[in-house]
Amino acid sequence: MKIPTQNRVKAEAVNGDGALQVPALQRGLAMLEFLAASPDGATLSELGSRFAISMASVFRLAGALEELGYIRRDERTKRFSVTQKLLLLGQPHSGRRSLVECALEPMRRVLAATGETTQLCCLADASCIILEQLPALHPFKYIVDLGSRVPIHCCAPGKAILAFLPDDTLDAVLSGLEFEKHTEHTITSRKALLVELERIRACGYALDRGEHFDGIHCIAAPLLDRHGHTVAAITIAGPAARIPASRFAEFGRTIAIEATAAARRFEE
Repeated sequence: MKIPTQNRVKAEAVNGDGALQVPALQRGLAMLEFLAASPDGATLSELGSRFAISMASVFRLAGALEELGYIRRDERTKRFSVTQKLLLLGQPHSGRRSLVECALEPMRRVLAATGETTQLCCLADASCIILEQLPALHPFKYIVDLGSRVPIHCCAPGKAILAFLPDDTLDAVLSGLEFEKHTEHTITSRKALLVELERIRACGYALDRGEHFDGIHCIAAPLLDRHGHTVAAITIAGPAARIPASRFAEFGRTIAIEATAAARRFEE
């Protein structure tokens, strides 16, 4: 059962200059950010402790966010978590169509050609975020939750995105990277990553050879705008045994063709 809420959140005070003071809005946004970074969600009491506000205030804020569709409460655990609404709001749009709408049919063709989990990803700070996903056709498949973030330096879609960013944007992103090592194959230096990005620009697709998870290979290609800059990337992911090095070029070309098709539709 949803928590009842008022029809609107009102500003709580006005200062001497007539400027609105909206602590409720600030607290609500802070609550969303906290829940988005909490994979297991949080209870009302945990939210109250985190923000040092009364349970009545937590109840009102959570109720408003739930009523608006930004969070949901698990009836069994009573824990709140974010919904996909923020993810959908944040995805790129081009006039009439969202990025997901433009990419879905090309993604289906990639899935049919490769049989592997096919994902649409975009850049979020120094991470790669999963916007859409079509599960593999095999019984054993690699899947993640929509909205999941992956370190951009060690995943194929992240590197595909980086390779075609404007120089100033690329420099800003790389300056904030920590190059955390996840496996023995993870790229751990700016110099090595720049060499990898040159290879991606030359062939048109990016690889993850077990760099984030041992035994998982990924291949990705960028969606480029009319200026040749990255909008997003389409990627496949699956066990190394089903995506061996001998098929990298074949799958890479297939994904690059469909990523171009998605980008053209997005630019229409």
